[in-house]
Amino acid sequence: MPASPTPAERPDVALVRRARRVNRALAARWPDARCELDFRTPLELLVATVLSAQTTDVRVNQVTPALFARYPDAAAYAGADPAELEALIRPTGFFRAKARSLQGLGRALLERFDGEVPARLEDLVTLPGVGRKTANVVLGDAFGIPGITVDTHVGRLARRLGWTTQDDPVKVERDIAALIPRAEWTLLSHRLIFHGRRTCHARTPDCASCPVTRDCPSALVRAEALPLPRAALRP
Repeated sequence: MPASPTPAERPDVALVRRARRVNRALAARWPDARCELDFRTPLELLVATVLSAQTTDVRVNQVTPALFARYPDAAAYAGADPAELEALIRPTGFFRAKARSLQGLGRALLERFDGEVPARLEDLVTLPGVGRKTANVVLGDAFGIPGITVDTHVGRLARRLGWTTQDDPVKVERDIAALIPRAEWTLLSHRLIFHGRRTCHARTPDCASCPVTRDCPSALVRAEALPLPRAALRP
């Protein structure tokens, strides 16, 4: 869990209310928001998330059925033939580094966690190839433990929405956590990712069709230069 803000760091009430309105609006827009990686077990989600670095979830989902069938548990990854493992995950890019991470992951799980994926962030981030973002994905979607996944979409939208001015993912996570109830953290992450992929694009956000423009400082700034429909910005 991110560190709690000090009294001086706590956001003002107006910002909290605005952030929660955005969360409700995104919940209505994206009621089916979810993890878009296919998995059945915590290990499968952990492996898929490691593979998702610098590639798309669609590409990972094309690779993982054969991968999961060949390597069903931590011991299989630990004892994998490097060349065979690399060949299976090659389409995801950076396949040599990812193969080393998966082998190291298997060994670490066997040596320290009896071959099982731990359900604590402090343990997950000690595993090869696993950072805080990956750990929060696994906690939220495999174990039902709320977590904020700060990927490129979540970080970008949080800054556009005025929820944070930070670039460091840990600080972004802390700032979002101060605005949104803990029970909503995992779903909020999925909603922001869905919205970032489908509406609030990096270069050309579709503000005209966005349900949260009235609560988005970035959209209001863009409205000064672009002919957005005024109705979209009306409370």
